[in-house]
Amino acid sequence: MITLLVDFKFERMETVMVIGIVAGILTSVSMVPQLVKVIKEKDVTNLSPLMVGVLLAGVSLWVVYGLMLKEWPIILSNAFSVLVNTTLLICYFIFRKD
Repeated sequence: MITLLVDFKFERMETVMVIGIVAGILTSVSMVPQLVKVIKEKDVTNLSPLMVGVLLAGVSLWVVYGLMLKEWPIILSNAFSVLVNTTLLICYFIFRKD
């Protein structure tokens, strides 16, 4: 009975970890197509710097939260998002037409 309980808890923890990793990957790469488009076309006309800034603040706080919990899936996925969104924001200021 105890073995079954331990096995169930272990399998559940593995499932939770996999879901967390997959969710982190999907949300982290969600802005990559936008970044590629901006770099390729050098056009930021339809990009909202406020939205990117708010998203950047949010994922930065997720990194801090992950560091506090020592949860690598949270830290790594959101650190990647920080990189992508920072690059996108920099591109906005480089390519905008005043």
